[in-house]
Amino acid sequence: MHTIFARLMRGVIRTHVLLFQKRFHAGLVDGAVRLTFRQWDKPHVKVGGRYRVHPIGVVEVEGVEQVSLSSITDDDARAGGFTSRAELLEFMAPVAKKRLTPSTKVFRVALKYGGDGDRVSIALETNLTADDVAEIEKRLERLDRGGAWTRDVLALIDTHQRVAASQLALKFGRETLPFKVDVRKLKKLGLTQSFEVGYEVSPRGRRFLELSPGKASKKRTAAKPKR
Repeated sequence: MHTIFARLMRGVIRTHVLLFQKRFHAGLVDGAVRLTFRQWDKPHVKVGGRYRVHPIGVVEVEGVEQVSLSSITDDDARAGGFTSRAELLEFMAPVAKKRLTPSTKVFRVALKYGGDGDRVSIALETNLTADDVAEIEKRLERLDRGGAWTRDVLALIDTHQRVAASQLALKFGRETLPFKVDVRKLKKLGLTQSFEVGYEVSPRGRRFLELSPGKASKKRTAAKPKR
């Protein structure tokens, strides 16, 4: 198995999971849910860590601190997806190891949505070997057989970060759905990352472009892959 694809498989395994009920998924994606309170004996996440939340993608942890229940406010509860502090405590009670009291300690985790999570670990890797670069180049050449488009799309995404796919597709004179299918092909190589709106060239993608600048086609609208 080629090095790059061995890393892809390991990357999937290394991505840790943070469980949320379905009721919180929409809020995590749109940013309404920015906190979660966990009854752990010790922290299970770390600041800067990225954790898979199936099926919406990943969240990135921005802060972890141990607090007492008495310090949690209604605003905190609303940021956690509840209507009030009372609702949060009612939610926590059934899984508590002991009766909840004002002095009960919990972990307050601040987080944000980190995109759909496909190939997260591989997308963050920047230590590319010559073999990695050659393998990616080979894969892009195969995708370009029906007409060069891969580097054009990477350049467009890099210039227009987190812009809706429909708007990016217009710049190529293409329909949105086929355009999104092509971006997914780049994402499978770890070159892009998807977000609630739009995409970004991943750290891996940026490093690849540094090591293999290549050339974009002169006419983007002509770069329509044949199916």
